[in-house]
Parts: sequence; C-alpha cells; structure tokens
Amino acid sequence: MVLDEIGFFEWAALKMAKLSKGSGHKMFFYSIILGAIVSALFANDGAALILTPILLAKMNILKLNTKTILAFLLAGGFISDRASLPFVFSNLTNIVTANCFDIGFREFISNMILPYFISVIASMGISWLIFRKDIPLHVDINLLKNPEDVIKHKGLFNFSWLFLALLLVGYFIGDAYDIPISVFALGGGIIFLTIATFTKTVEPKHIIKEAPWQVVWFSLGLYIVVYGLKNAGLADYIAEVLIYLNTQSEVLAVVGTGFLATFLSAFMNNIPTIMVMDITLTDIANEAMIYANIVGCNLGPKMTPFGSLATLLWLHTLSKKGVNISFWSY
Repeated sequence: MVLDEIGFFEWAALKMAKLSKGSGHKMFFYSIILGAIVSALFANDGAALILTPILLAKMNILKLNTKTILAFLLAGGFISDRASLPFVFSNLTNIVTANCFDIGFREFISNMILPYFISVIASMGISWLIFRKDIPLHVDINLLKNPEDVIKHKGLFNFSWLFLALLLVGYFIGDAYDIPISVFALGGGIIFLTIATFTKTVEPKHIIKEAPWQVVWFSLGLYIVVYGLKNAGLADYIAEVLIYLNTQSEVLAVVGTGFLATFLSAFMNNIPTIMVMDITLTDIANEAMIYANIVGCNLGPKMTPFGSLATLLWLHTLSKKGVNISFWSY
C-alpha cells in the first residue's frame, strides 16, 4: 500500500503500456505479465486490490470500448490466483501449507518455480485465444502520462527497489535460521512505512485504516468453518479418496489430487479446501501430492466468482468503480 501511494504500481503499469509501442496485443500480454509479477511478489490479494483500479483507469483514459476493457480486466483478474505459486507469501494457501508441513522458503521456490512459469504462459495463451477478437490492433499510448510523472517521491521510489531486494534476501536468511516469514514481512512493512512517513510521502493513519483487513477476518472465519467441516466428517471422506490415489501410480496420485483440490476450491473456496486437504495429507507421506494440492487450490478457484478471496476482492473493487460483472458473465 505504501508503494501504491508513491506511484510504484502506476509507474509499472504505464511503463508496460509504453513498452507495447501502441500494439493492443502486446499491451494485453504485458498487462498479464505485470499482474503475474505483482501477484508473485505482493500476493494474489494485493494484485487484485492494487492493479485492478490502475488498469481500469488506464483503459478509460485510452478510450477503449467496453468489451476491450472487460477483456483486459478479466485477464488481469484471472492471473492474480494463477500466478500466486512461486513464493510462500504469494498466497494464503501457500502460507497455510508451508506451515502445516514445515516447508522452507528455498524448498518451496525450488518446487514451485516451474509450475509458476507454466501457469503464467498457459494463462496468457488461453486468455488471448478467448479475448483476441476484443483486443484492438493499435492503441494511442500518447494519451497516457509519462511513467516518471506519477512518481511522488523519486528518492523513496529508487530506494524501494533496494528495499524489496533486501526483503527477499531476508526471507532466504530466515529460512536458513528457521525464522518465520511473518517476521520479515511484518517487520519490513513497518520499517518501510516508517521511512515513508519520515519522507512525508504517506500518512500512516490512512495506510493502516485503508488496509484490506477483510482478508484477515475472512481467513479467521474460514478457519472456524474448516474445523467444523472436519468434525462433521468431511476430512474422512477426502482422506479415503487421497489414500486410494496414493496407492495408484505417482502420476495418477498427483493429477488426481490436483483435480480434487481444483474442483473443491471452485465450489467450496480455496482456503477451506487447502486446510481440509492439508489435514488429510499429513497422514500421507507424499510430497508431490502436497504440491499438487497447492497448484489445484491456486488455479481451481478461478472457475467461480466465490472460489477465492482475491476474486471476491477483485469483483468488489470493480463494483465500486461502476463495473459490474454478473455470475453468469464471469
């Protein structure tokens, strides 16, 4: 949110637009790539909350038609979950699973970096196939501001690159000494907010007040729901399926777990799904099935509007901007 206040993400969006050199199709791909990077580094919920209004504002400035704007918004919204695979902090599902199975930061990346790239490339290809007729061949990028003009504090903007790099290094150091990721994430957030406050670039009270606290309450509520479902016997039914899959070939076990997680996430939301699946997988010593569960829970929720918190936040953000996407349209 501090980066957003100083114009970091708006600068990135404008930079991507300028790099397209007026090609509508290049701009489409670049906007998805930007969404994939932001989702990986700042979590899927962050990507949905921060990039959506920026992209919508740019589309309106470019005077694009409704179908084109919808194509860009849907592609950008869908990538938020699909690209939240590479780091533990990229998605709540990753955090829950990493904590449950004591997966280290480095170990998580080494196993999930390839699925991340495959997911992003597949998403770009399929999104383009679906929306290609709605993407204009040429866009007048001269209507947009220069990226440098939206930066509110040049010194803090330049420092933010170094700070993000140091934060990433901190995660690796924490992994080596068994320090929780939350220490660096929360500590880094407080330090950066303090620095931004001293430069008089942001108002800390505004940042804290406007933070998406609904993410926290939503997650806590679902924790309670999950343990209710567990006590009602849902975990036992899922365990039977997973135990059966584990007795089959490795390929069937992995693919079956992935698809089970996918469909449960779509219709039950991915947070309850990842938790119930994790509970049952603790008795099954199959590392590949654990990672398949994460992939399924990050890709599956895009099938329905209520599959993930990121999608719900994305739809809420759009509705506040006057863009309403119906259930059936989605």
